Amino acid sequence: MAKHNAQNTRIKREYFDYLKHAQRRDDASIDLVARALTLFEESTGHKDFKKFHIQQAVAFKNKLAERRHERTGKPLSHATVHSTLSALRAFFIWLADKPGYKSRIAYSDPDYFNLSDKEVRIAKAVREKPVPTLDQVHHVLSIMPAGTDIEKRNRALIALATLTGARAAALASLKLKHFDLEQGCIVQDAREVHTKGSKTFTTWFCPVGGDALAIVTGWCEHLRTALLWGDDDPLFPKTRVGLGEQGVFAPMGLAREHWSNTGAIRKIYKTAFEAAGLPYFNPHCFRHMLARLGEQICPSIEAFKAWSQNIGHEKMLTTLTSYGKVPAARQADLIRRLGEEKRGGDDAERMAAEFAEFLRQRGGRL
Repeated sequence: MAKHNAQNTRIKREYFDYLKHAQRRDDASIDLVARALTLFEESTGHKDFKKFHIQQAVAFKNKLAERRHERTGKPLSHATVHSTLSALRAFFIWLADKPGYKSRIAYSDPDYFNLSDKEVRIAKAVREKPVPTLDQVHHVLSIMPAGTDIEKRNRALIALATLTGARAAALASLKLKHFDLEQGCIVQDAREVHTKGSKTFTTWFCPVGGDALAIVTGWCEHLRTALLWGDDDPLFPKTRVGLGEQGVFAPMGLAREHWSNTGAIRKIYKTAFEAAGLPYFNPHCFRHMLARLGEQICPSIEAFKAWSQNIGHEKMLTTLTSYGKVPAARQADLIRRLGEEKRGGDDAERMAAEFAEFLRQRGGRL
């Protein structure tokens, strides 16, 4: 069985260029598309895409339904299957318009990669995610060791994530100059910081209480005064590894360079939460935590809009729908309290008027 098709490789490369330069997709998204195409080619024995037939799409869907996750051994989730098939459908729609393929692929053929409506609803369902509480995070910070430079860095990393909800890729690429203690913020400059969608924005420290701000401030002072690092040095440098006393590779302090990926950061989180006797919460969970905090403490819609912008969302609706889901237990509590409090009409009218004025000022847009 063939393991490579030169013609397919050429057209895939053209498609990847299209995704990158015309559709402005990032490398991570393109990698997922490449993975989907590889799986499909393997299922057809690397036949030329010009020989595409709807039965290939149907057979691939069936194989995907039977496929097991490489690490867990469990069936692939509906979301994974849906994203894989969607990537293939988009590719063959694009391909159907290319010279040499027009007469071989009908525009309706890629629709055979679709799942049923029921399966799509399952794949797109928003489910409640485990999110740490502020008390849990403060507890983690309180027991994290800070004797060595590596331990100080690890504690400051989680502290800054608590203050800002910065994504792991941003934390890995921040420089000292991006931390502004006087203004109480970090500047996520997309020219140097790896932000989602290459957006540039400023994040002011959220009022989370505890020692988070003091921890980060102390870390920055340590970098500048004890290690004599400057503005262009990494805020959270990677670990320097070398040969230890027993002739094996071991941590030897800090390297004056950024991490190349977020794997080490996720390991720091996992180790910290396990040491505190808590389940592992990944870096992204901190964004959900701050979204929920904003829902609880923001006194007005305008304040929540500012809170939403602070974590990098252009639309407040993103924060409300993707991050701000009220936990089921909290939802029940709020509904019960509404019935007990029997809020007066004046209060309801005030809230309605405030929301209407907010929409008017923004042209009806959230």
